[in-house]
Amino acid sequence: MSTPIELDENSTTILAEGRRILNAAAQNHVNIRWMGAGAIATHSPRFRYLLKETGRRLTDLDFMGSSKDFDRMQGLLEPLGYQPMRWVGEAYTVGERSIYVHGTTGIKIDIFFDQLKMCHTIDFRKRLDADPLTISLADLLLEKMQIVRINEKDIIDTIVLLSEHDIGKNDNETINVDYISNLLSQDWGFYYTVTTNLNKIKDYPSKYPGLAPENMENVRGKVDEILQAIETRPKSSSWKFRARIGTRKKWYVDVEEMIR
Repeated sequence: MSTPIELDENSTTILAEGRRILNAAAQNHVNIRWMGAGAIATHSPRFRYLLKETGRRLTDLDFMGSSKDFDRMQGLLEPLGYQPMRWVGEAYTVGERSIYVHGTTGIKIDIFFDQLKMCHTIDFRKRLDADPLTISLADLLLEKMQIVRINEKDIIDTIVLLSEHDIGKNDNETINVDYISNLLSQDWGFYYTVTTNLNKIKDYPSKYPGLAPENMENVRGKVDEILQAIETRPKSSSWKFRARIGTRKKWYVDVEEMIR
């Protein structure tokens, strides 16, 4: 890629707003980290052009915070023009999640606290500070790969992330495969969803002409590297027991049912 391709106007606005919120959080000593597509785009300046080429538009913002800051979040966001939504789903109790909407732009902010509870749960209580701006690259990958009914926009986000970053054994601008493989070696259901989705990723890059052939192979090679690390990691006894049951028993939380 020789000349950077600008994102669409809406996506550019979302990225600028995410930075504005993070700057305000830092000034007010509120510990939050960016999540989701906006975080991936921010962390992937060389390959986020793929978002525009594939028609992927950023529409909202997602953050992970500490439950210690739950009560302070409203004081942070209201001066920035955001108001809390009063209903966030019966599955979420006070201290787990907040949703805010900007009164003028309509931008929605979804803030989770301590854990991401979706199809599978990712615990951030010991990992919130792994990266100074976003959740870690490994957690950004898991955030997308934990979606049982994964859609094309999440696959595009993952391709951008994998195109940009190397696979490594720490969280310093690499996708920490040791963390991923260890986490999945304890939970067969999470393992099954992630490995199923990673294999789907391998078939997608060929759909996008903006990704050069050598980069298509690069993405597939990184997926294979992650899968190999996951498969070769010794599994816990509870993982092995659950694996014998397999998909005969539901292995994930149905998010649509959870927030209905």
